[in-house]
Amino acid sequence: MIVELGHYALVLALAMAFAQSTVPFLAAARNDAALLRVAPRTAIASFILIAFAFGALTYAYVTSDFSVLNVVENSHTAKPLIYKITGVWANHEGSMLLWVMILALFGAAVSAFGRNLPPSLLARVVGVMGLIAVGFLLFILLTSNPFERIANPPLNGQGMNPLLQDPGIAIHPPFLYLGYVGFSVAFAFAVAALIEGRVDPAWARWVRPWTLAAWVFLTAGIGLGSWWSYYELGWGGWWFWDPVENASFMPWLAGTALLHSAIVVEKRDALKSWTIFLAIIAFSFSLLGTFLVRSGALTSVHAFATDPKRGIFILALLALSVGGSFALYAWRAPTLKGGGLFQPISREGALVFNNVLLSIAAAMVFLGTLYPLFLETLTGEKISVGAPFFDSTFVPIMTPLIVVMAIGPFLPWKRADLFVAIGKLKLAIAIVVLTVLVTYWLSGGPAFALFGMGLAVWLFVGSLLEWAQRIKLFREPLGNSFRRMRNLPRSAHGMMLAHAGVAIVIAGITGSQAWTTESVQAMSVGDSVKVGSYTFTLDDIKEVQGPNYMARRAHITVQHPGDKTTILAPEKRIYTVEGQPTTEAAIKSGFIGDVYAVLGDPDDNGTWVTRFYIKPMIPWMWVGGLVMVAGGLLSLSDRRYRVGAPNRSRKKAPKTGHTAQPAE
Repeated sequence: MIVELGHYALVLALAMAFAQSTVPFLAAARNDAALLRVAPRTAIASFILIAFAFGALTYAYVTSDFSVLNVVENSHTAKPLIYKITGVWANHEGSMLLWVMILALFGAAVSAFGRNLPPSLLARVVGVMGLIAVGFLLFILLTSNPFERIANPPLNGQGMNPLLQDPGIAIHPPFLYLGYVGFSVAFAFAVAALIEGRVDPAWARWVRPWTLAAWVFLTAGIGLGSWWSYYELGWGGWWFWDPVENASFMPWLAGTALLHSAIVVEKRDALKSWTIFLAIIAFSFSLLGTFLVRSGALTSVHAFATDPKRGIFILALLALSVGGSFALYAWRAPTLKGGGLFQPISREGALVFNNVLLSIAAAMVFLGTLYPLFLETLTGEKISVGAPFFDSTFVPIMTPLIVVMAIGPFLPWKRADLFVAIGKLKLAIAIVVLTVLVTYWLSGGPAFALFGMGLAVWLFVGSLLEWAQRIKLFREPLGNSFRRMRNLPRSAHGMMLAHAGVAIVIAGITGSQAWTTESVQAMSVGDSVKVGSYTFTLDDIKEVQGPNYMARRAHITVQHPGDKTTILAPEKRIYTVEGQPTTEAAIKSGFIGDVYAVLGDPDDNGTWVTRFYIKPMIPWMWVGGLVMVAGGLLSLSDRRYRVGAPNRSRKKAPKTGHTAQPAE
């Protein structure tokens, strides 16, 4: 009964989404106060209905209701409760329901917290999000119904992909979807602004917190995904430039550019058309990622569906959303005149430079990801574009961006003196030189390691110096500096943390790529092998019983420099229901790096294949990611975002046939 109610709620949600996609536009066009008040309520009602449907599907998983096909295909009674719950979104149908629920959540949030918006703008934003919801609810109900029943329920289910039975991957998709779908709000604001023909600093203030929230969630989702890949897949890496990984990285790059571009609109009333364009691009990349994962075009550990019919449906949605928004952009963007003028050497100029490089990087990732698919479609020829292409093109693009990230905050708005700004970074330059010399003395290279560490220190110290300059640290009594620090907007602290987090990530990537030591060998119990300055001894291998798997667990003693020892216990598991093996790496993390051990398969001689890695500084990548997320959250807590934007000026907007309403 609960399953039927969930299905019925989803059908009602579609009807409500139709109302959400029509009533707001009608209300805004007529400037009907009663209908304008109704519009946000349709978004809240849609969320309640979809959340109920999601709860009904979760109930079916928790109670192991094998009369539901989706539960049969993705669950089992022996599965731990946590993975019964996460199994709801560890499949195509359930993940799409989660996707549309998050979309409805953002629509309801805009309706609830957007009371400071002009009623007509709020109505159009809600209406655009309703249009998106209609498309995806139709997709779910027509092609991916998670509530489909079967006539003769089996006694048990088929289980879930063992790779997905992990805490990291359990929380990775929700964060990723919160980021993907979060950009729908910026997209909706952009389309609403194009309809009204008005983009101003107040609009930028309204759109920035939603963009920042999406960026924070997507950053966390990408970080969780790379961490899971590192410790779960047992290959010792954290990023493979897999097409589905790239599908999450492209909207992140576009969203980062959008965040910085919106600052220029808010502060200087410039880059309006470009900011609208980036809002459309960021969400378009999110939709592209949805298509890639669910179209069957890719074979990946990340991909869900392999049904081309579903892919065609999503491709049609992608074409309508992206094509329609770009057609509107081509028509309305020329009316968006920029107000603020600035010199190339200025804060605005640095942000534009930032935007250009991020956009080029996103275009490069797009080309490398989609070109093999286009080529195979047109000619039937299969090629692969792998890490060498991305590494050789991405690093040269990012290097000047990182350099300017440290300089830009020292530049004033409108016009600046570049040499004066660089002069304020003399301490950073000195520390960079010292870092390069010390790194060379300790490791002897390679050259890219010296360069990467210098770049990381440049950005880290530069971010701290800019923050110190804001509070006049060591230039006034500490009490005064402390008061300045407390009065500084939280977004300033957040920017410093986010930039410092990027620097820490760069240092982690550099150290792990430059100085990793690896050893692969066949070992018998009692054998030892030396890897760098560490000694690994295989003490024992025994069988263990898990809740729904059998495993062979190794007992490995690691002798560190200085006579410190660590015990590692990597496993080779076989999940009894699915019959699939998995490799569970054992990792000892520390400030200076990780000690990483993997147990492989036995050979005919009774020996075991083992892989050992020493990975200096690799934890810094995820620490840096956490610092970036913390910086974003701190910025998001800024009082200016909570209070909202000031009232719009009452100057006339361009004639569009619609009247923009002043803020309440």
